[in-house]
Amino acid sequence: MQLTQFGTATRLARRIRDLWTLILPLGVALLLAAPFFPAPQITLAMTGAGTTIFLVLFVSFGVWLQARAASKRTARALKRLMMRDKTATLVSDSGDRISFLNDAAAKGVGAKSRTSLAAWFSGLFADASRLIYALQSRAAEDGTATEDVETRAGVLRVTATLAAPDVFVWRVEDLEKRPSSGVASAQVPMLTLGRNGAVLSMNETARSLTGKRVRSLSDLVTDLPVRSGDVHTVVTQDGEIHRELRLIESGAGREELLLLPPRSVDLAVGTGITFDTLPVALIEVSAKGDILRANAQALGLINAKVDLHTRLADVMEGLGRPIDDWLAEAAAGRGLHRSEFLRLSRADREMFVQVTLNKMVSGPDVTLVAVLNDATELKTLEAQFVQSQKMQAIGQLAGGVAHDFNNLLTAISGHCDLLLLRHDKDHPDYPDLVQINQNANRAAALVGQLLAFSRKQTLRPQALDLRDTLSDLTHLLNRLVGERVTLTFKHDPELAPIRADKRQLEQVIMNLVVNARDSMPSGGAIRIETLALDLDQPLERDRTVVPPGRYATVKVIDHGVGIPQDKQQKIFEPFYSSKKPSEGTGLGLSTVYGIVKQTGGFVFVDSVSGHGSCFTIFLPIHVATARMDAASPEDPHKTQTLPLRDDGVVLLVEDEAPVRAFAARALRLRGYTVIEAENAEAALEALEDPRLKVDVFVTDVVMPGLDGPTWVQQALKSRPDTKVIFVSGYAEDVFKNGQVPVDDAVFLQKPFSLMELTETVHGRLH
Repeated sequence: MQLTQFGTATRLARRIRDLWTLILPLGVALLLAAPFFPAPQITLAMTGAGTTIFLVLFVSFGVWLQARAASKRTARALKRLMMRDKTATLVSDSGDRISFLNDAAAKGVGAKSRTSLAAWFSGLFADASRLIYALQSRAAEDGTATEDVETRAGVLRVTATLAAPDVFVWRVEDLEKRPSSGVASAQVPMLTLGRNGAVLSMNETARSLTGKRVRSLSDLVTDLPVRSGDVHTVVTQDGEIHRELRLIESGAGREELLLLPPRSVDLAVGTGITFDTLPVALIEVSAKGDILRANAQALGLINAKVDLHTRLADVMEGLGRPIDDWLAEAAAGRGLHRSEFLRLSRADREMFVQVTLNKMVSGPDVTLVAVLNDATELKTLEAQFVQSQKMQAIGQLAGGVAHDFNNLLTAISGHCDLLLLRHDKDHPDYPDLVQINQNANRAAALVGQLLAFSRKQTLRPQALDLRDTLSDLTHLLNRLVGERVTLTFKHDPELAPIRADKRQLEQVIMNLVVNARDSMPSGGAIRIETLALDLDQPLERDRTVVPPGRYATVKVIDHGVGIPQDKQQKIFEPFYSSKKPSEGTGLGLSTVYGIVKQTGGFVFVDSVSGHGSCFTIFLPIHVATARMDAASPEDPHKTQTLPLRDDGVVLLVEDEAPVRAFAARALRLRGYTVIEAENAEAALEALEDPRLKVDVFVTDVVMPGLDGPTWVQQALKSRPDTKVIFVSGYAEDVFKNGQVPVDDAVFLQKPFSLMELTETVHGRLH
């Protein structure tokens, strides 16, 4: 999977670069030649075409950057994965240069062998250059190539895989220690055969059975030729015995021979192992997909009844194409020994298996042996890796959208505030202006929700009483649940205050209540309970440890359809929803998780299918301290009595013209002298006049050219007493390490209202 992602990202980056080479000259030629045509229509068409080409190039540049970043991330993940592999693994170019080797490959080799492929292999066998060239040539055509090499120490299997253009991954396995097919364990007698019946290797069980190292198949089997699936006479150290011989193709000119007990005979003389008791999950299927037999290990994985009418497609799914087509290709000799990851059709839990097919011939019939390995943990780790990449991309997208959208909302709500100042409540336009203002605030809440599940929103925490907060929400919650659902509350009378963002906490409760309502389509009851909880010992739940301390818990309990056990670990993932596509986006519970975690709390779910669900939120009890109170930002929503007129000089630096216009008018209405600058360079130029006295800098953080913190730090060198207010549409973590880089500076999150802006400036000057 990771090799495929690495190759795809690398090829995509190369193709985009080739695209630039092809169409960039065309776009330049169109734009340069357009003015020389007399017909305006032709000039306009050529200009439009050239502009379109440059827009395509601009978009493709962004895709190219993402492809390069994905290629680098996947390369690092591959190196970490290969470093933990106990099999010797190397990465080289198409020549002789080694770019990476894991600990197993680096053990016991000299400095030269660490950089030269031929030098590394020459320490294992002679004529290494020929083998390297042959495997690279075959891997370049087929994607992978394997060769077994007999050495004094035994037989080595060398595999070359083309991971990306000019990138080869080499693996060297010791067949004496690790059977390649994975079908037989060390307890099953197995031999690796070469051409003309030469025995290349034997496992320990086979050597114990024969009592010696067999060089030729004729020394072991008396009734040649071997017919896979038939019973033959085998010479052992205790005399002749009967064994069912199975031949499995393992590469060009290589076969593996398994000495199995006859189907109707228990292996009393050998190991006492039959097909049904092998410690490896095995399923024998026909070329048409019918399950012929499955041993105990396989039945334990499948967890389903298997009879003569059961097909492999009935117990597995998820290949992306019909399983019967996959089996037919394997029966024809294509795709053998290449693992596929399939999902088992189990009702109790989600489970994945890694399946490898091996071909067997028994007379005129061709059968396949499927070797199963539990890959659930591997697929879970892979899903988490993909999810982390998705979350990183979504977080970056959310931050960019929030910045632009918050600038628009600041201009809308700000100019609406200016209009409200000029209209009395009796004016016919006043209700319309209030509606505009309220909807702008709702849009700002949506931006906060967008940032919540990526845990990037700026919270404004304050001491809250959960009982009062839920009481204020009662009317809205009753409207949300409708008439068929009843909502009840139960509060702990000794509940202590918590510290949280009130708006975000209300969003959490509303999302959980809506989720509970949707789980009861026929109506029912939702109960919200609060409880004070003292933890003396750490609480371990769902791979999470809640540290000891005092907590306020909120439970949202319903009696709906519940959540299946195998889905409960996924419900907090963004975009995951058990609802129909038209009914849910998969962002509600992920928003709950993001807000609760950023507040310092925990959220858990208990659910039984058909019996309802209970979501429990743990929020730390607020412990007020003098340091915390002093460091807490002023609540911008707090009502204060400000003078109608104030004085002071404000240098306003904002690259968005509508935002700058609103902020300047708002400050001038309060009596401040405002000097406007559209960027940092203009602000520094204005400050070069020593006669200009400035009391406070109000500056955007992210701007073209110099950013806000950079120019402010330069300006404070000559004006150290000037107060600073940073504003931004991004979250506060736009600063490095989340800390405002200027001492005693204040951060004001967009969108801000007229009152919030003027209160913040007044607070900095007085």
